[in-house]
Amino acid sequence: MTKVPADLKIAQAANKLPITEVAAGLGIPESNLIPYGHDKAKIGYQFLEGLDDRPDGKLILVTAVSPTPAGEGKTTTTVGLGDGLCKLGKKAVICLREPSLGPCFGMKGGAAGGGYAQVVPMTDINLHFTGDFHAIGAAHNLLSAVIDNHIHWENELDIDPRRITWRRVVDMNDRSLRDITCGLGGPGNGVPRQSGYDITVASEIMAIFCLATSLDDLQTRIANIVIGYTRKRQPVTVRELNVEGAVTALLRDAFQPNLVQTLENNPALMHGGPFANIAHGCNSVMATRTALKLGDYVVTEAGFGADLGAEKFFNIKCRKAGLTPDAAVLVATTKALKMQGGVAKDQLLEENIDALRAGCNNLGRHIRNLGQFGVPVTVAINQFSSDTGAEHEVIKEFCASFGVDCVVASHWENGGEGALELAGRVVDMIERQHSQFRTLYSDHLSLWDKTRRIARTMYGAEDIIADKKVRARFAQFEQEGYGHFPICMAKTQYSFSTDPLLLGAPTGHDVPIREIRLAKGAEFVVVICGEIMTMPGLPRKPSSENINVDANKKITGLF
Repeated sequence: MTKVPADLKIAQAANKLPITEVAAGLGIPESNLIPYGHDKAKIGYQFLEGLDDRPDGKLILVTAVSPTPAGEGKTTTTVGLGDGLCKLGKKAVICLREPSLGPCFGMKGGAAGGGYAQVVPMTDINLHFTGDFHAIGAAHNLLSAVIDNHIHWENELDIDPRRITWRRVVDMNDRSLRDITCGLGGPGNGVPRQSGYDITVASEIMAIFCLATSLDDLQTRIANIVIGYTRKRQPVTVRELNVEGAVTALLRDAFQPNLVQTLENNPALMHGGPFANIAHGCNSVMATRTALKLGDYVVTEAGFGADLGAEKFFNIKCRKAGLTPDAAVLVATTKALKMQGGVAKDQLLEENIDALRAGCNNLGRHIRNLGQFGVPVTVAINQFSSDTGAEHEVIKEFCASFGVDCVVASHWENGGEGALELAGRVVDMIERQHSQFRTLYSDHLSLWDKTRRIARTMYGAEDIIADKKVRARFAQFEQEGYGHFPICMAKTQYSFSTDPLLLGAPTGHDVPIREIRLAKGAEFVVVICGEIMTMPGLPRKPSSENINVDANKKITGLF
């Protein structure tokens, strides 16, 4: 492999088309674009509302094995596959999540792809982009302010300050805000109470934003949010606070999908961005549905490994939006599989066939898991410069034992050209194998049994465990009429278990449930497992230490 420049250097040298030309290739008139500069734009409501009668294209999900802390290239592969399909002459559209500022300044990095398989403008996308996350955070915190203001005055709804479940959010990794006391300083500052912050990507507003099918649906879902309980333990909704209109107003412009382009000038929609380890991990339904009307093939991704992102894509997003995926691409890297086989992080660049074979058990678990959803699967090896041919052969032989195709893809180094074989295999698979898509569980199964089924079938667990208080919450949500909701599991992304150090494909472990939260507007129940945090912290040496602005006013050090 040749030496590939840093992602930022490649992105800054990109030969971008005016976004109006990219839009024209999709049949979007300039009059229906809301430009944010020359290289990014939102697609206007008037155009979106005229797409309903068009047929849908084929929907391809890109997911992955359990990742290393640096990520394994789902977004890079999504972009590379989309570019590869376009090189084959297919009309393909890419659908991605927007990056959160937390990982950009933390450890994992951005979410615009890498190498020669990127979406641009990369710095804009990874930083403020079109302001969607700021709008979502403001909408969420407006509701927080209204709740405390209501209690400060007459508290006509008799909200119990001890039972407010609505927290505040900020789009940054800030562990010191996980638990706070607000309202201190005397009567003029409100009622003192304990609360906390989550990262914006864990917000129910974010989830609703990504699951709503129209602006009216968005407002209805916001009105349905349960923010806490009265002193008589009756749920209080946003509708009772009469603020759903104001919250929706803050989201009106953001709710229109964003159009950008790949390095090869192919279209990409980026919209919404919930994490998959603490939220449902998928881009917006609005963007996905729009892409399906505009392209013959739509390539999208879901966060982290298939046990989190793909499971939620199938069980939450597809269930709620009525989507039927046609294929799945499971991304694997030699680094991730060697790590799952017990190799230390600082030795992953060295060939280790024995560890790779052991780590393939993790790949096998993900292949079996995806098979339960009835969607055809191809494995893509996201090639790294340190890979060896012998390592690739081990993975290919392992996949062959499952009857699954395995393709080495060099899109990181070669762009769409490096994903041509993968693109051809995916098209052939869709044509040969018709999707028999099904969800993992039915709506009528109880919340506890849905959670247990995910733990047993996806994680290889023996059972789920919870204390009396958590079990009572399960029962309470059932009694209140939410038993038909799907489950959104919040747990570590690094292991099938809740222990990030338990690698490979463990079995027989229990999944401890620490807390459950109702997301009535999003229409799912969040089950928080193990030590996972809904507000991450920064590492000892965060990426923010490397980021700067040079004398030419260019951003440096951003990956």
